[in-house]
Amino acid sequence: MAEFDLIERIRRRSLARPDVLLGIGDDAALLAPPARMQLVVATDTLNHGVHFPPQTHSFDIGWKSLAVNLSDLAAMGAQPAWVSLSLSLPDADSGWLDGFIDGFMQLAAQHDMALIGGDTTRGPLSVCVSVIGFIEPGKALRRDAAQVGDDVWVSGTLGDAAAALALWQQGSPMPQALRQRLDRPEPRLALGQQLAGLAHAAIDISDGLLADVGHIAAASRVGIEIDLQHLPTSAALQALDVAQQTRLHWQAGGGDDYELCFTAPAAQRDAILARAYACATGVSRIGRVRAGAGVSALLSGQPVQANRSGFQHFVLD
Repeated sequence: MAEFDLIERIRRRSLARPDVLLGIGDDAALLAPPARMQLVVATDTLNHGVHFPPQTHSFDIGWKSLAVNLSDLAAMGAQPAWVSLSLSLPDADSGWLDGFIDGFMQLAAQHDMALIGGDTTRGPLSVCVSVIGFIEPGKALRRDAAQVGDDVWVSGTLGDAAAALALWQQGSPMPQALRQRLDRPEPRLALGQQLAGLAHAAIDISDGLLADVGHIAAASRVGIEIDLQHLPTSAALQALDVAQQTRLHWQAGGGDDYELCFTAPAAQRDAILARAYACATGVSRIGRVRAGAGVSALLSGQPVQANRSGFQHFVLD
């Protein structure tokens, strides 16, 4: 395919929205944001061999490249609207591209998102996505608003994607449920919107629970305690024949969960459970915010040493 044929192949699949006045095909898009709403913008890049294993199906790459960005909007409590896509491909393989578009657009359609533009180029496989959403003024969930006495909560289960990646790296069979969590994370948009105005602070877990909780602690200038025995575990992860230390490492230090971690007043426990139930998302209380600084991990009430660094680019092992 020539470049413009590739762009047209993508354009034909984009959802139409009335607030997109001019979409793909011009030098830039024209958008009509709703009155009295703030814009929320997030951008992530996924690279071959860094963010997905080389054998990953193109459908899953398309899905995940959008999902990780939507997870950032979820962490702010935003409603998604528009997305742009920059795609670097080693060659214009129509079969690969159709699979990618299928995954990307399937998730976009689930959240009524319009693809408004982007770029295509020849080069190593790399996907850069920017998403734009809306939120009412004063409702955005931020990292710097945790308060002493808050509960610390997490959505879903932790460690599944890290376990899948570790098994793949070892050449071991991967349970499908774990592979699904690695390849097709589900952004917790409904939960994030339910928490806006209720929770104090939030972040999505992309680099590892303790590392990401550390960002809340630093931004809010508080200390956070995490009870490792309360980390939610999926049946698939529980069924793996691994030591507890290995499982806790995946849950506390592994990345790619794309769950929400948030803090909220203890008085809001019932309201949080009710709102989580309303959007069919499990939540677990895993710790507390205290005076001080940094993150500490407890196991059965006793302090333990745990990896708090998480995944970092440009850091050599």
